[in-house]
Amino acid sequence: MTFTSTKTIADKVRADFPILHQEVNEKPLVYLDNAATSQKPLSVLNTLRDYYERYNANVHRGAHTLSAKATDAYEGARDKVAKFINAASRQEIVYTRNATEAINLVAYSWGMNNLQPGDEIILSVMEHHSNIVPWQLVAQKTGAVLKFVELTPEETFDLEQFKKLISDKTKLVSVVHISNTLGCINPVAEIAAIAHKYGAKFLVDACQSVPHYPIDVQQIDCDWLVASGHKMCAPTGIGFLYGKLELLESMPPFFGGGEMIAEVYLDHSTYAELPHKFEAGTPAIGEAIALGAAIDYLSSIGMDKIHAYEAELTAYLFQQLEQIPQIRIYGPKPNAKGEGRAALASFTAGEVHANDLSTLLDQEGVAIRSGHHCTQPLHRYLGLPATARASLSFYNTRDEIDVFIKALKETLDFFAGFLA
Repeated sequence: MTFTSTKTIADKVRADFPILHQEVNEKPLVYLDNAATSQKPLSVLNTLRDYYERYNANVHRGAHTLSAKATDAYEGARDKVAKFINAASRQEIVYTRNATEAINLVAYSWGMNNLQPGDEIILSVMEHHSNIVPWQLVAQKTGAVLKFVELTPEETFDLEQFKKLISDKTKLVSVVHISNTLGCINPVAEIAAIAHKYGAKFLVDACQSVPHYPIDVQQIDCDWLVASGHKMCAPTGIGFLYGKLELLESMPPFFGGGEMIAEVYLDHSTYAELPHKFEAGTPAIGEAIALGAAIDYLSSIGMDKIHAYEAELTAYLFQQLEQIPQIRIYGPKPNAKGEGRAALASFTAGEVHANDLSTLLDQEGVAIRSGHHCTQPLHRYLGLPATARASLSFYNTRDEIDVFIKALKETLDFFAGFLA
């Protein structure tokens, strides 16, 4: 794939996504729920099928040809992940089922063994449940204290409050890179520098940034970073944890069983080298290989080009939404070029409930999200029962945004007559 202009990306890639060409409720599908999960290109689907049809075998355990081929592809995908986020070593990449499991791995392996009563964990009010609940559980068992960074008037991460909140008692800061509800882009490199100044570790939830922006873990200087494959054109059931090598080496295993061992005796065991120490049992082999194919696909387009094109779409989406008087969008506004926030818009529409909006839009073939987006604390903070969310990807087009806006206006007109 060769791209000479960001304006041509969607036109060139849409043929690669079969699902985008079907109908829903007898209307052409307009898929605007990419923050929940991405669609999968043919190259990823074919890679997964190819594994099961041509070299399905367990990895690391067999000397036969199929096992060797599967192992090479599985470990080759790890190399692709490491390169994609600029990890210093392939040993710093641990496969997990998803970002939630990756956070739990850190919470139980590092948190349970390093946090003491009175130690502080700093999160933010915008965190996904997967970056709140594990730390609640760890805090309950260790006596650590949770603290939360609130929002600025622009509904972004309040960096100044964070600077006042952090102290020598802070042992961990765990923050989302991009909010899946507000769309704000948090200054993770600056947060990392501040955390390290106080001797605290820093974890980044990068689920909403890895599929849309070039990510450099060495530049961010985070201690851990987590992501889910299904949001970056890979299958479900595969994600990864990045951790600094010396930190992962110091952490005990999270799961016990096959694959993660060196030697097993009746009274004790020794553990495998990184990253296998954290990968117990038969892994999601085909899914990991397909994750590598997804990274190949994204890389062939270019993350800089994806970001630039999605920024154009963001600017257009906001221009159109802001022309509808009832709409209130949450999070910071993009600039004229669509920069300064992610390619999503969470919004309310007066007295019309988000679920009702989503249901009627679905009748027009438009798929958006409604509810709390796994950010119930944030919605309570904002005083909202729910929001509707339209989230974009590089295979979306302006024409699709036009279809969405037209359907949204018609839906709001319907409710205006119904509520009158």
